[in-house]
Amino acid sequence: MVVRMRHTRAHTANRRSHHALKASNLVTCKNCQAFKAPHKVCDACGFYKGKKAVAVKSKKQVTKA
Repeated sequence: MVVRMRHTRAHTANRRSHHALKASNLVTCKNCQAFKAPHKVCDACGFYKGKKAVAVKSKKQVTKA
């Protein structure tokens, strides 16, 4: 049995060109200089836009990469 409509390697590669994972964009917190996602509350200190937004129960060990 033969496949009727075979896709070439180039066609398959073009379709899969958008499947790669992108690196997450990280910014430094202005309060504690820990890395965090942009437009999110800092996990380390709980600050957002210079104001205390969330009470943090315990300090996490955040490493700078």
